Amino acid sequence: MKIAVITFDLDNTLWDVEPALLRAEQAQREWLLRYRPGCIEHHDHDSLWEFKKAVWKRHPELAHHVSQMRIRMLGELQRAAGYSEADSERGALGAFAAFLEERHKVELYEEALDILRQLAGSYRLGALTNGNADIYKTDAAEYFDFAFLAEEIGASKPAPDMFRAALAKTGVEPGQIVHVGDNPEHDIVGASRVGLRTVWVNLQGASWNRADIAPDAEVLRLSELPAAIRSIDSPGA
Repeated sequence: MKIAVITFDLDNTLWDVEPALLRAEQAQREWLLRYRPGCIEHHDHDSLWEFKKAVWKRHPELAHHVSQMRIRMLGELQRAAGYSEADSERGALGAFAAFLEERHKVELYEEALDILRQLAGSYRLGALTNGNADIYKTDAAEYFDFAFLAEEIGASKPAPDMFRAALAKTGVEPGQIVHVGDNPEHDIVGASRVGLRTVWVNLQGASWNRADIAPDAEVLRLSELPAAIRSIDSPGA
């Protein structure tokens, strides 16, 4: 069965997410210091993390909605500092907008755009992410036909929902999609259970530690991806 579609995880598959997240957190903090003084000055990294975890624990219904969870946390942070409900809601949206602007300023891995350009000439490309990165706000936008976020679908990988959404969107059989991702559980196990083919992007050179499920191919650098896709599409060729 010939491959027709390639879906990609985003964070740590097409780019290193950590620099963008650090800048985004700093932009959020600077917004709060300027526009909502008194709500974050007394928090260091560890205490803010504990505050976030407490909010997550109170709102399990937002587990797959990372944007709404952050907005909720930002609102509660401001209410705890004495701001009104209305001011806290407005402030949460303002701080989140500052965060998200930097969040999308990702720097793709050096070879990523060239690889995507090659693959887009032969396959439909889609993005499937548990995060809140919008592929259409990155330099890779032109190569993608569709994208799904966990917060839109209501379930995060490795749940089958996003993979099934890709199948419904493209109208192909599971064996005609290759999912490419860095996370063994979220990307490889999740996609395999739905019947998709898989490529593990193993940039850290880790060992595969599951006996029941394995990727169809593994790459140690993105430049190896086109060959890996060909090996799946035409085995033995």
